[in-house]
Order: sequence, then structure tokens, then C-alpha cells
Amino acid sequence: MNTPALDALSLLLVYSAMAVYTVAFVAFAVDVARRSAARPVPAHELVGAGGPAVVAPAEPVAIGPGRGARVGFVLTVLAWALHVASVVLRGVAAGRVPWANMYEFALTGIAVIVGVFVLSRLWRDLTFLGVYITGLATAFLGVATVNFYVEPIPLPPALQSYWLIIHVFVATLATGFFALGSGLSILQLLKERRAGGFLRSLPSSTQLEDLSYRVSVIGFIFWTFTLIAGAVWAEHAWGRYWGWDTKEVWTFIIWVVYAGYIHARATRGWRGSRSAWLQLVGFVAVLFNFTVVNLFFKGLHAYSGL
Repeated sequence: MNTPALDALSLLLVYSAMAVYTVAFVAFAVDVARRSAARPVPAHELVGAGGPAVVAPAEPVAIGPGRGARVGFVLTVLAWALHVASVVLRGVAAGRVPWANMYEFALTGIAVIVGVFVLSRLWRDLTFLGVYITGLATAFLGVATVNFYVEPIPLPPALQSYWLIIHVFVATLATGFFALGSGLSILQLLKERRAGGFLRSLPSSTQLEDLSYRVSVIGFIFWTFTLIAGAVWAEHAWGRYWGWDTKEVWTFIIWVVYAGYIHARATRGWRGSRSAWLQLVGFVAVLFNFTVVNLFFKGLHAYSGL
């Protein structure tokens, strides 16, 4: 099978993954609606194993995830498998790693974001983020295929390095953890403002904040490596570690924002909404770096492929 045919099959798998992500989004949304509309069961109405009612405070017991959430998660795993297959085929069609331009980075980055969500189940059940993750995946894949798609082309000389594999892939890992942290921060802010409906079934705002902080720290570690690896690669490619190129500056800005977030929360006692907003500022900076900086700023890192 020739390269155009492989790329066409990769694109078909992307559209298939988008379709399944959309159905998964609907399943998660239906489950959210069910839990929002359900009447919380007072604890004193619950019946114990022996039959008599349990004597307990009258605080309501939140409605947990149901069939819609389970179906949504299974569909998300299926969509992710199709998505990963499309990434692999794109790489085979291009004859290199599939993250050398904006379309490929978006394709791989979104797969990593969903992968972090799926694999996080081994550590913690974050099914309540299903609407956010599948909605983000569907929207971003749609934007990438409509606006950023280009046919596979050979690498420019500056990218013909093993650092492309290391530097960019670690950056996508960092983005995946930052995205997960931003979803947790959004839910934290919502939980702090109202506790009814679907939000009853979520962990407390403090627990959401702690989870967001933990995954953001992991993302920050990867981003720190990205910054260092980028400097090493720049020295190999251009003979200097740092040149104040727009992309380099924004990578450093993102590092500073997340370093400030971690430092403020750990040492200055920034908790609650201030912590969440600062985390979201960091993720917005990541998105700005990927979109606006790549599209509208010229420099040595102008590898959008557009």
C-alpha cells in the first residue's frame, strides 16, 4: 500500500474516532443529566443488609455514575484505539514520527490527552471528566482536520534529529497532564459555587484541587524536561542554547506560570479558587502557544506546515 493510501486510511480512522468520541460525549452527558435530575437519597432512608433502616444523619447521598458513564468510558477506549491507530498510520505514511507539524502534533497530542484520562483509571476513577475529555477531543480533532491538515512531507533539516522524538513527545505528555488538571480545576470552581445537581456526585472541591495539583506537578516535570531538551536541541541545530525566539519565550512563560502555581500553592498557601484560576491560566497559555504562536508569529520554530 502506497503512502497516499496509508494517509487516507489514517484520516478515515480520525473521522471514525471523532464519531465514536461524539457518541461517548452524548453517553457521558446523558449520565450527567440523569445525576443532575435525580433526587438525592437521604441516608436515613437507606436500608441495611439486615433489613432495618440505618440510623444516620439526614445528609443526602449523592447519585453515583450509572450505565451512561460506563458506556461512555467503553466508547472512549474504543475511540482512543481508533485514534492511536490513525496516529501510527500517519507516522508510517510519513516515514517518521507523526508530530512534525501542527496537524500531526494535534493528532498525537489529543491522543495523549485521552490516553492520560483512560489510563488514569488505574490510579483513580475520573469518569466524571468524561464529558470534558470527549468534548475536548472531538472539538480539537475537528479543528485540526479542517484547519491544519497537510499531506505528509519530508522533515526540514532542523527537525532531522532524534531530539524531535524526545522533545516533542515529552511536550505532548506534559500537555496531556495539564489538560487533565484544567478539567479538574474547572469542576473545582463549579463545585465551590454550587453543590447541587451533578456536582453532588463529585469529590469535594478540596479533593478536586488536590487531584489537579498532583497531575499538574507531573505535567510540570515533563514541561521542565521539554524546556531543557529544547535548549540542547537548539544548540545542536543552531549553535546556541537560547535565542529569544517566540516559541522559546512562550515555552518559558508556560514554565514560569506553572512554577508559580506550584510554588504559590505549596509555600504561600494559595488554595481554593485562586489556585484553580492560576492552573487554568497556565493551560490557556499552552493552547495559545500551540495555536496563536504557531499561526501568527514567525521564527525559527515556524513548523506549522501551513
